[in-house]
Amino acid sequence: MKPLPKLMVAPNGARKTKADHPALPITLDEVVADAIACRDAGADGLHLHLRNTEGGHVLDAGLYREALVELRQVVPDMMLQITTEAVGLYTAEQQRKVVEDVNPEAVSISLVEMLKDTEISTAAALYNRCTEAGIAVQHILYAERDMQLMLDMFTSGAVDPNAVQLLFVLGRYSKDQQSAPSDLTPFIQWMQTHCPSAEWAACAFGRHETKCLVAADREGGSVRVGFENSFFNDNGEIASSNAERVLELSQLMDRKKE
Repeated sequence: MKPLPKLMVAPNGARKTKADHPALPITLDEVVADAIACRDAGADGLHLHLRNTEGGHVLDAGLYREALVELRQVVPDMMLQITTEAVGLYTAEQQRKVVEDVNPEAVSISLVEMLKDTEISTAAALYNRCTEAGIAVQHILYAERDMQLMLDMFTSGAVDPNAVQLLFVLGRYSKDQQSAPSDLTPFIQWMQTHCPSAEWAACAFGRHETKCLVAADREGGSVRVGFENSFFNDNGEIASSNAERVLELSQLMDRKKE
């Protein structure tokens, strides 16, 4: 299983459109161009959402395979992570199938979506297949309920707490989806108690994305930045592109090492 990239970019997500930001990449050509720019700005991983011809979120194995082939040609040094995000459109069974059919190097999975109307043993079978295939699974945790679900997975043996990758999402359920660095504290406390050797990253909604991710970096985590979660630079201005967001964060992280 590949380790988490230190700085992953999430350039579009499942819901936003060009009405939200004209530089939001929608087509595959736009995503590829964004990946190159973000790689050059300092990103070493890409969180990949795809859209259909109408611009809507889609989980499609054929489209994923096509996108991954093209991206591997132009950014071979980036980890390429697909998503199983359902957005209320896909069942847990459909999410499992897209992972099996694509066989990616990495995938992010929301526990609450993967376990909807699904036995833990069924989800465990997917995770076991991913382990055998060397697919890096990053489990998404939004709130306390997700932490409890993760504990259930540990207890059942479905996930090894000593070899788990996590994503802590800050601000998803906060007022107006505005995060703060303090939102990271309960996640870290939980992790230190239940899976202290976990690999983890954070992403953050809202105007304080940069401050939250700098805090995560200082705590030893990886970060995920980009228009999926926020358009704002640290000074409160709207960024012109995902690459601008990556560059700002990359420079702040490098400054910490000096």
